[in-house]
Amino acid sequence: MRRKFSIQIFLFVFLIAGACLGQNPAPATSSVNTDFLFSEFSVARLQHGYAKGYYSIRQVVEAYLDQIAAVDDSGPMLNAVIQVNPDALEIADKLDAELKAGKSRGPMHGVPVLLKDNIDTHDRMETTAGSRALMGSHPLQDSWVAKKLREAGAVILGKTNLSEWANFRSDMSSSGWSGVGGQTKNPYVLDRNPCGSSSGSGAAVSANLCMIAIGTETNGSIVCPANANGVVGIKPTVGLISRTGIIPISYTQDTPGPMARTVTDAAICLGALVGVDAKDPKTKLSAGISFTDYTQFLKKDGLKGKRIGLFTQPLGQHRKVDSLMVQAVELLKMQGAEVVELETISEANVGAASFEVLLYEFKDGLNRYFEGLGDSAPIHNLEALIAFNKVDSVESMFDQELLIKAQAKGNLDTPEYLEALEKMLTASQKDGLDRVMTEYRLDAIVSPSGAPAWKTDWVDGDHFILGSSSPAARAGYPNISVPMGFVDGLPVGLSFFGRAWSEPVLLEIAFAYEQNSLHRKPPLFLEH
Repeated sequence: MRRKFSIQIFLFVFLIAGACLGQNPAPATSSVNTDFLFSEFSVARLQHGYAKGYYSIRQVVEAYLDQIAAVDDSGPMLNAVIQVNPDALEIADKLDAELKAGKSRGPMHGVPVLLKDNIDTHDRMETTAGSRALMGSHPLQDSWVAKKLREAGAVILGKTNLSEWANFRSDMSSSGWSGVGGQTKNPYVLDRNPCGSSSGSGAAVSANLCMIAIGTETNGSIVCPANANGVVGIKPTVGLISRTGIIPISYTQDTPGPMARTVTDAAICLGALVGVDAKDPKTKLSAGISFTDYTQFLKKDGLKGKRIGLFTQPLGQHRKVDSLMVQAVELLKMQGAEVVELETISEANVGAASFEVLLYEFKDGLNRYFEGLGDSAPIHNLEALIAFNKVDSVESMFDQELLIKAQAKGNLDTPEYLEALEKMLTASQKDGLDRVMTEYRLDAIVSPSGAPAWKTDWVDGDHFILGSSSPAARAGYPNISVPMGFVDGLPVGLSFFGRAWSEPVLLEIAFAYEQNSLHRKPPLFLEH
């Protein structure tokens, strides 16, 4: 029988040992010069420099490209960036000209951004999902995300590495590995895993290879790398940001989202990406309830008067994470929040139903994506992808049992799929998050995002210890992970999640926690 977590039980542990956490990283040496001019810059600080003429957008972009070359391609060989945009400097020059003419497109003007390489760009870059089967694939148009970033004046520096096919290939895969990009490393300790599937996005923004990165999540693929890489990750409500032009896993659960070093920067980017897209029906639900400026909800006293549920199910599995959680809860209370414990969110176990949904929707969505690439597509359907993997020596590093299982499924009219979808959504929404938040009168739910990063293992795959992403992911509801502290030199995150479209209140809470804790520390690329 699983032991119920109690704040009181762990308070003694916190008093004895909690203050020691994060003070004893394993002895190691750093393999890179971390003296980077724009290290830990915020969007506001960058814009101030542009306004004062301290530097141009070209100078900033050149500096970030040099940093990518120093950190990612040599030195520690972080492998976070799968390709660099050959047009980045030309874009910077055009944006500089606009500033000289007195025109700024807003807070994202001239901000260096990296995109996960399952997000289409219609330029000289490929979009591969990390698969060698899509090398040479050039989408026929920008994704919604790329289009909105360009309109906002961001400079797309390049694409980030990822768990191949967004970690929907093999049960024994290693997060952050792809046939195109190899293995992404954790910038804090290089033999540790960055989690995934937005591995490169999390590692790159943490390592100051960009100011903001875009990840995608089906279940944990933003919040887990945010946890492992010591950054902020926002997994929005499904439909707040269009998925058009993103290589899919699940129509029901997929969403892109920003990853940044601060809640403020992530909120700025979030506002630039929202909108109703006729090509993604889910976005119609966001009409009238999205905001182009989410920074208006950021208040340092935002915890005052909030009622927050502590989801205890992930606790009791890692004592050092539990001790950090005690500290986090005490801070929430000190800042005026009321915290109540929740042992469960949904009475039904819908893991199997969710997996069935993913298999069916992956096959349908991937085949539609391949079709949208037109005649130039290197692969035309899932069946051809499986055949490619069987003969490609690099792709054979990990099995492809998930692809094979998906290929065996029928279409989206199949009763098995419809029943699984109904079961998952009912249990996760009506009988899950909506029910518990109404019953306990909650503004949000809090839980640890995960455990410290495990050692990368190409033999046995990933070693997850704990996580809290599933309730929000299966419901399609928002989740924000922020740094919570360190365990032996490795970062750990804290997740705030809640009802659909509750980004404003979650941002208010997450910002208040961040500003009253300030746990973010840049990585040192330790070789131990």
